Amino acid sequence: MLPNILTIGRIVLTPVFILCLFYEAPWAKPVALFVFIIASITDAIDGHLARKHGLVTKTGAFLDPLADKILVSSAFISFAIMGKIPFWMAGLIIFRDLFITGLRMVFMNRGLTLVTSKISKLKTGFQIGAIIFILLYLSLKTVMVVGAVIVQLIESFDLIYYATFITTLFTVYTAINYIYKNRVVITEFIMTDRS
Repeated sequence: MLPNILTIGRIVLTPVFILCLFYEAPWAKPVALFVFIIASITDAIDGHLARKHGLVTKTGAFLDPLADKILVSSAFISFAIMGKIPFWMAGLIIFRDLFITGLRMVFMNRGLTLVTSKISKLKTGFQIGAIIFILLYLSLKTVMVVGAVIVQLIESFDLIYYATFITTLFTVYTAINYIYKNRVVITEFIMTDRS
């Protein structure tokens, strides 16, 4: 099915994105930005198609968030390795996403559904926005004159740090909010598991 093909395509694009991000050539960073944007667009399209045409499957429900986490986590880990963001920010973002995804999978295996709040979708928007902002910065470093002015502005005000810091705080907040909204189901699950 097309939604699942798009999801798998997003997973396949991730190593291409990473290779371009680390490759030392003037065209590499802009291509990494382009690949990431295409991958992000497929995320919006596959979910829309699946819901619109009734193509939601267990495989899709498993692969879609997994593909998102692979793409986003790869970007933040890469930025940390490149020294563009602190490792602790990348670590918190990745831990949150892996923890919530793992929690959701455990409950799904038991036939239980956890409520996903709209704020979690906003979190994804924050993360993608921060990644695109950093990729734009890296791409502009290869462009003379105009790019140099914008790069200097970003570096002077440490905008990458603050953009990622806000994203990290919001990401952690959404984890707390997610657990709180599902506290009744989680408590019942724990109590049932103990008995």
